[in-house]
Amino acid sequence: MTRYWYDTEFIEDGRTIDLISIGIVADDGREYYAVNLDAPWKRIYKHDWLMENVVPSLPRYYGDARNHFGNKVNLDDPTCRTYAKIRADVKDFLVGPFADAPREVDLWAWYGAYDHVALAQMFGPMVNLPSGIPMWTNDLRQECHRLGLDAEVIAPRTGGHHNALEDARWNRDLHAAIVREVTGE
Repeated sequence: MTRYWYDTEFIEDGRTIDLISIGIVADDGREYYAVNLDAPWKRIYKHDWLMENVVPSLPRYYGDARNHFGNKVNLDDPTCRTYAKIRADVKDFLVGPFADAPREVDLWAWYGAYDHVALAQMFGPMVNLPSGIPMWTNDLRQECHRLGLDAEVIAPRTGGHHNALEDARWNRDLHAAIVREVTGE
């Protein structure tokens, strides 16, 4: 079984969850990060919370200030990919390219309900998830609550908050801290 910690950034309106970015860290050391070229950027740029908290962690323009285009994301960055490309990449990253012998997957996220929906919706309805990808994500927040642990005490954040890859790395580190707390090792 391969364990994955992941995070997504998204825009939601109570009915839809549109992916902005995704970061995934595997227990074998592999990492994946992508920004969705097909995200609803006009809506994102009008969303105060996203502009303050998420957009600054996305690929930026550098150099001459005249080329910065305000607070907009540098969609020419190599981490920016179409939604279809992200879907294919994520499938291959999680279960491998061989449909007849997929990896067994164990997913973990912090407050993972919407993350799981954003992940699952890449493939359409839940029943269309590729073989090997579970229909649930284990929730680190729920695990901390169940065990009476304070995540920020046992795994203080050192990286950028609301950067999907940095958050996925923190999820991995938090999971390791939870295991240490439980096992005493």
